[in-house]
Amino acid sequence: MKDHYYLDNASTTWPKPEPVYRFMDGFFRSHGVNPGRAGHTLAIEAEQMIFETRRLLAQFFGFRGDPNRVVFTQNVTDSLNIALFGLVGEGDHVVTTRVEHNSVLRPLYHLERDCGVRVARVGGDAQGYVDPGEIRDALDAHTRVVVVNHGSNVLGSVQDLAAIGAITREAGAIFVVDTAQTAGVLRIDMDALGIDVLCFTGHKGLLGPMGIGGMIVADAVDIRHVRVGGTGVDSISQFQPEAYPHRLEAGTGSIPGIAGLNAAQKWFADLGRAQPGAATDADHATACGHALAHIESVEVGHIRHIRNALDAMDGVTVYGPRGNRAQVATLSFNIDGMPAPQVGEMLDADHHVCVRAGLHCAPLVHEDQGTTEILGAVRIAPGYFTEEEDLEHALGAIAELAQ
Repeated sequence: MKDHYYLDNASTTWPKPEPVYRFMDGFFRSHGVNPGRAGHTLAIEAEQMIFETRRLLAQFFGFRGDPNRVVFTQNVTDSLNIALFGLVGEGDHVVTTRVEHNSVLRPLYHLERDCGVRVARVGGDAQGYVDPGEIRDALDAHTRVVVVNHGSNVLGSVQDLAAIGAITREAGAIFVVDTAQTAGVLRIDMDALGIDVLCFTGHKGLLGPMGIGGMIVADAVDIRHVRVGGTGVDSISQFQPEAYPHRLEAGTGSIPGIAGLNAAQKWFADLGRAQPGAATDADHATACGHALAHIESVEVGHIRHIRNALDAMDGVTVYGPRGNRAQVATLSFNIDGMPAPQVGEMLDADHHVCVRAGLHCAPLVHEDQGTTEILGAVRIAPGYFTEEEDLEHALGAIAELAQ
C-alpha cells in the first residue's frame, strides 16, 4: 500500500516534474539575488531568466504581444483581484457566472457593496455549462467586464470561451478569464479566443510551485495600479511606472517561483516534442500544443473511467459533465446519507485517499446542485502523474463506503 493515493490535483498538482524541483533549487542557490535592482552579473542573469519565462508563457498561451505584458503575481486569486479592482469602478456593470470560484465571486461582492458596481450572474445548466446566449442577454450599455471561469473546480465543465469572447468583443467589453483549472491542461490561444486579461496560477496544471501566478494583459487594455512601490526603474518618480510589467508589479518577486514556471515550460516543450508525429525541433508553442493534447487525453481518460465506475455504484450520486462534453479531470460525488466531509475524512483516515470534500470555495455551484445542506460534495481530481493503482484503490475505497 502507498502512503497516499493523491487525487486532489484540482487543489494543486503533485508531484511536479523532477526538472522543476532541480531547477528551482539550483537557480535559487546560484542566482538567489534581487533582479532588476542592481547592475551586477548575478542580478542581470536573474532578470534574463525572468524575461525568458515571460516569453515562454506568452507563447504557451498564444499571446503574440509584448512579453512584458506577462505580469507575475502571487497566484490566480491575486491576479483576478488586480484585474477586477483595476478595471471596474462606480457605475460599471460586470457579467459573470454562478459557476465561479470565490476568487471571482468575492471581489465582485466587494465591488457591489463598496464601489457602486452592478453585477449580473448567469447560471449554468445541470452539468455546469453556461449558455453564451445568456451572457449576451445579461449585457447592457454599461457592461465594462465579462469575467468567467474557464473550467469549474467543482464539476469539471469547460466553458465555450470562443463564443463568449466573440460576444464580449461585439459589446466592446473587456474579457477576463480565470484559467486556474485549465492552464497546462487545455490549449488556450489567448489572441484567437479574444481574451483581454488571462489570469493563471503556477501550482496547478502549469506544474510549478505555490506562491506564483500571473496575468497576461492584451495590448489594448490598461489596468489601474492597485499596488505601488519599488520597481528598480524610474526611482526618481513619485508614482508607479506606467509601462508593463512594472505597472502591476511592485516589490521583489518570487525568483524560486518563476524559476519553477521556467523549468515547467521547458518540460512541457520536451514532452510535446517526444509525442508521435511531433517534430523534435518544433517551436515552443507548437511543442507545448502537442504536450497539452497528450495531457488532456490522459487526464480526461482517467476522469471518464472514474465517472463510469461511480455511476455503476448504488448509493453514489455524481455531478458534472456527461458524454463527450468539454471537461477537465475533475468531478464531484456524494454517498447517500453521508455528509461530504465525513466521506473525505474516512477516505483519508481508512484508505489513505487524498480528495477534497466541502464547498470548494464555489458556494453558488453547490446551491445550484442542491448540495449545500450536506456540506458540499467530495471532489476527485486525477492528474497526469496519477497511476492506475491510484484510481483502482480510490474506487475500491468509495465502493466500500457506499456499501
